[in-house]
Amino acid sequence: MDIRKKAEEIVSRVKNDKDFSDKFRRDPAAAIETVIGVNLPNDRLNALIAGVKAKLATDKAGDLLGSFKKLF
Repeated sequence: MDIRKKAEEIVSRVKNDKDFSDKFRRDPAAAIETVIGVNLPNDRLNALIAGVKAKLATDKAGDLLGSFKKLF
């Protein structure tokens, strides 16, 4: 399984699917396991959750920066 590809898929679903986004906020482990279809060991699952949250935060920061640039 390509974890990086699955992480990108999860990020995309969080951004584009409100129901999935809500599920990810409530229970990220369960949301991720529905996408990947397997039960990962806790250390790998926690790393994946952290990676998805970091990517979402980075994307959000980039969006904010783009908004600021439009002001000037």
